[in-house]
Amino acid sequence: MDVNFSEEQKLIRSSAKEFLEAEVPKDVVRELEESEEGYSPDLWKKIAELGWIGLNIPEEYEGMGMNFLDLVILLEEVGYNLLPGPFFSTVFAAFPIIFGGREEQKMAYLPKITEGTLKVSLALTEPTATFDPSGIDMEAVPRGDEYIINGIKLFVEHAHTADCLVAVARTKREEKAKDGLTLFIIDAKAPGVRISHMPTIGLDKQYEVRFRDVPIPKTDIVGQADRGWELLKDTLQRAQLGKCAEMLGGMRAALDMTNAYVKKRMTYGNPIASYQVVQHYLADVWIDVETSKNLVYLAAWKICEDLPCRKEVSAAKAWVGKAFTRVTERCVQMHGAIGLTREHDIGLYYRNAKACDLAFGDGYYQREVIAREMF
Repeated sequence: MDVNFSEEQKLIRSSAKEFLEAEVPKDVVRELEESEEGYSPDLWKKIAELGWIGLNIPEEYEGMGMNFLDLVILLEEVGYNLLPGPFFSTVFAAFPIIFGGREEQKMAYLPKITEGTLKVSLALTEPTATFDPSGIDMEAVPRGDEYIINGIKLFVEHAHTADCLVAVARTKREEKAKDGLTLFIIDAKAPGVRISHMPTIGLDKQYEVRFRDVPIPKTDIVGQADRGWELLKDTLQRAQLGKCAEMLGGMRAALDMTNAYVKKRMTYGNPIASYQVVQHYLADVWIDVETSKNLVYLAAWKICEDLPCRKEVSAAKAWVGKAFTRVTERCVQMHGAIGLTREHDIGLYYRNAKACDLAFGDGYYQREVIAREMF
């Protein structure tokens, strides 16, 4: 494995760091997470102009044509600065179109996604709360040249600002649960689509989306009808690792601010960093950060090399999700009572850790995936 950053990748990291520090101070993060929209149109336009949204979109569709490792590097900085808005949801909802869309779909959607005029979100999770194909029950029934969709999707990120959704539905009942699944591009404002906010501890913008007799033309199928699981599985794998990259950035930020705090916080004439228990806490946090970094970049490298990596991705998600929670809990503890206040930045990362751990399958689910892959 060689994950030494190229000069171009170093530039991605440094320029992202510079931009986000200037444009996304923590007062902006607080303001946007409390707002109804959850994002700034002006900031979104700037991100689009930087080419971030189209980082992995091929150049022939106005994207930058970079690889997945480049995106992971960017997402680490996004997580470090807690960038609010539909960036993650739009970037990963584009992957099924990139890898499985017909040429006319790519031409219709990908340039608009790149330029920021089309926001998209993945609609995957259902009340079964699993990411296995057996948990997908939303039904799409064929009728002439269209399908009629009925069902519920939960935790659809930024659905309220999305122009369209990439949703998976069951179009056939087959012996194997992974068969009979189809991906659709659905107009988020179509008649019969109802979007309701789901409050979370992370104050992130998660929504329930109900589909009632929603007609979808067969031309809006992504990939092959009844054979959507392989395309979805690849997208889900990338989304899991992308969320790990965000969490890694959040862990680094929590460690950096806590390390700086304990060196200047004085008790009895000494900085609290001089106490052994605080030093051990910091060492534990550093170990979690470094272990997470190795897991994330190993899996990202394997994805870029097109190598089998389902175990590695699930291992990263299982470990990093819990590590982010451990890290932020320890960092809040080292800050003392001030760390529990709404005004202090460390609390933003603690709440973000709780939300990210559940996204795209928590540690229990990921361990089941690893166990299945071992037999």
